[in-house]
Amino acid sequence: MKKLSSSTRKRSIRRHTRERPYCCSTCGKKFTQTSSLKNHLRIHTDEKPYSCSTCGKKFRWPSILKNHLRIHTGEKPYFCETCAKRFTFRADLLVHIRTHTGEKPYTCNTCGKNFRHRSVLSKHTKTHTGEKPYSCETCGKDFKTSVLSEHTKTHTGEKPYSCETCGKDFKTSYESSIHMRTHTGEKLYTCNTW
Repeated sequence: MKKLSSSTRKRSIRRHTRERPYCCSTCGKKFTQTSSLKNHLRIHTDEKPYSCSTCGKKFRWPSILKNHLRIHTGEKPYFCETCAKRFTFRADLLVHIRTHTGEKPYTCNTCGKNFRHRSVLSKHTKTHTGEKPYSCETCGKDFKTSVLSEHTKTHTGEKPYSCETCGKDFKTSYESSIHMRTHTGEKLYTCNTW
């Protein structure tokens, strides 16, 4: 039987005893190894030693860089067993699965309404609080949701959405999709009374 080194033996013992002798001086979190503490300290120092060779974006940990690289390679290793749709990130797959299960794990504490996504719940809660955290730097108008980017186009005149059929430009993707109906003949509303 192979004899363990002194450091390996200590790590093994700590794993079983749950001893964590290395402590973060900033937040007090404890670790079994100095290397784990060193990695943790990047949260407080904002150190990002791993960078993407394609776009230069920097990351704290190599595992996050590895996930990021999938954006450039197009790799989608996670797939839905129900519909076979593929995903770059596991978290996106888990959220997608809720479309099949109907699961809505995020509940509004005010009205009890349930949501599939935490971000949608966050936007919804602002309807109760009246909070408008997004503010236009040009006119000072405040918004409840992140529609600020759409609003700023009213000041810049930017129209990034173009109709592929006639070339007309639009400020929002919504305006563009409504316009497309003039080419497709799709009716937005139909009357069922007749």
